[in-house]
Amino acid sequence: MERRAALADAGLRVLAATGARGLTHRAVDAEAGVPIGTTSNYFRSRDALLGALGERIMERFAPDDRVLAELAAREPSLELFTDYVRYIVERTTRQPELTRALIELRLEAVRRPGLARILGETLRRGYRNDVAFHAVSGLPGGAFEVALLHYAVDGLLLDMLTTSIDAGFDPDEVVSALVTRLVAAAPSQSSPPSHSSPPSRGSPPGQAHRPAAVVTGPPKREAAKRKTRTAKKSTSAP
Repeated sequence: MERRAALADAGLRVLAATGARGLTHRAVDAEAGVPIGTTSNYFRSRDALLGALGERIMERFAPDDRVLAELAAREPSLELFTDYVRYIVERTTRQPELTRALIELRLEAVRRPGLARILGETLRRGYRNDVAFHAVSGLPGGAFEVALLHYAVDGLLLDMLTTSIDAGFDPDEVVSALVTRLVAAAPSQSSPPSHSSPPSRGSPPGQAHRPAAVVTGPPKREAAKRKTRTAKKSTSAP
């Protein structure tokens, strides 16, 4: 696993320097300082290599356990939800090259069906983990509101880390406004405003858009532990 992660990190450096067109198995071998053919032994196709970079980005975006524990110990509220989203933006802008790499991979996946399948499952798994986190957090809203914030934060990160419209608004104020306007009026259990909620591709029917439930049973300390464990699986990356 350490060699695989090291090769993926080398691949991310190549991607940052040359773009997707310059990302080859040999280029990764050279960047990682390993014998020619090493990368192809771990990632048999270019789509597998590109997909592995997406997975590695999510691993490197993993939240800090101490921060999660502090957040999970608080009572569910709109303010807590806002702080979770602030932390997502903080993590993804602290390593801007990773967020730009993920954006580039998503664009490349439009042209490569194999990559779209691999990367798509990584992204959908992240969304499902976010919804699962809501199920143990008691935060306002549910699957639909989580999706809305994914769409909104993706746009914010795109503007912050690429060519910007330079509207002049403070990102922290933007995050607060996004959560307030998209989530404040939502009930604890929420669903999309339609007659049906088809599951995301790659997830079992009936699970992808399952609404969040409020934690009412376990004591607060155990609930906080459960929230922390679940949140570690969720990165909410773009």
